[in-house]
Amino acid sequence: MSNSKLIAATTLLLLGASCASIRDAGNLADPAVHGAGTPSAPSAAWVPPANAVPPAVPQPGDLTLPPAGASLELAQIIDLALSNNPLTRTTWLQARISEANLGSVRAAYLPTADLDASLTRARTSPGTAAATALNGPALSLNYLLFDFGGRNAAAEAARQTLIAADYSHNQAIQDVILSVEQAYYDYLDAKALLTAQSATIKERQTSLDSADARHNAGVATIADVLQARTALAQAQLTYETIEGNLRRLQGTIATEMGLPAATPFEAGELPHEVPAQQVSDAVEALIARAVTDRPDLAAARAAVESARARVQVVRAQGLPSIGAGASVGPYFTNGLSRNTTLYSAGISLRVPLFTGFRNTYDIRAAEMATKLAGENARGLEQQIDLQVWTSYFALQTANKRLTTSRDLLRDAIESADVARGRYRAGIGSILDLLTAETALENARAEEVQARTDWFLSVAQLSHDTGTLTRAVALQGK
Repeated sequence: MSNSKLIAATTLLLLGASCASIRDAGNLADPAVHGAGTPSAPSAAWVPPANAVPPAVPQPGDLTLPPAGASLELAQIIDLALSNNPLTRTTWLQARISEANLGSVRAAYLPTADLDASLTRARTSPGTAAATALNGPALSLNYLLFDFGGRNAAAEAARQTLIAADYSHNQAIQDVILSVEQAYYDYLDAKALLTAQSATIKERQTSLDSADARHNAGVATIADVLQARTALAQAQLTYETIEGNLRRLQGTIATEMGLPAATPFEAGELPHEVPAQQVSDAVEALIARAVTDRPDLAAARAAVESARARVQVVRAQGLPSIGAGASVGPYFTNGLSRNTTLYSAGISLRVPLFTGFRNTYDIRAAEMATKLAGENARGLEQQIDLQVWTSYFALQTANKRLTTSRDLLRDAIESADVARGRYRAGIGSILDLLTAETALENARAEEVQARTDWFLSVAQLSHDTGTLTRAVALQGK
């Protein structure tokens, strides 16, 4: 190929690349293409172009789905949530990213190899014969021999980051189990309240029938009928409110399982017999266990170690390093007629002399980051102490409320029966009857809530001490 043809081809290639870059730069400013621009006034809404709406994120193909309309136990809900919930999936993926980053950092212990090639066309001066030089392909090998522990520190920082990510995943598992238990027992609480409210509606209907009968017999006024009718309407309104809350909680459970809120399923009933028992361990022992077992605290401590290792990484960047390198490749000249093989090998020394005090400030920032990570871990430990303290006494209170609420329910049932009999006998007022039935309605709700609170308190204490697992969650069932 002649010089003029080679120069012309090179010029056309450069012009083509330049035109493409100019066209792309112009498209960036075109709202119809890239959706740039702003509304014309503060009161005007921005009208996106057709291609401005991003595509919907596809659902993962490995989601586990329950049978349509199935009745799920707590164990099944927990299994589905641990497999499908975005929180566990996200922390698992983050841990895998940290694992890959650790492998990338450890690659610094191995040599690097590159294959290069170049083609040049040059003249030494006008009027001389053209010379064609082809340098390549050339194989080069480089290896870092010594860097004052920089690679070791970087690998340790990446390892501690991986440990922190794994602990964070463990914490996410416990968080998801707790969220599932909270939604599950709130759902069972609403179902139990709905059943209790159905009994209240039947009792209010009976009271209304009694008031109608007494009014028709001329021994009660229309006020009795109106009061009984009002009480019945209030009971029905409460029933409808609980029913709506039940549907909301059903959607919450489906969301915790990582499924659409409209996923149809059913759950069991709130256990009537609660295995209530006092916590045998003292609160101080539980706090000590939490400090040892909480995955999020372990992750925070690993973050401190990772930050401490990064200080050494930054220090090593300002210190000398020694490397070795070698290369081999053919070298062609004079129209490819002459061939020479070039070999090279050597050892290099790099000594950073002055970086504008950048390394000094980087070291200072890394040291401050280590102190910051330590303060975060210390603050988290204090929060854990308070969480265990709070949940411990919440469980103690829940145990006491179980007994008290059942005593209250028993007394309220007897009181309502007496008031109902007195009203039928004509020696009690409608106000006494409705007051007793209202007290019974509240007592039923308190007893249901006491049972629910016990299960929730057990789950919360297990979570706060760092011992909440699938098996532990099912023990309190």
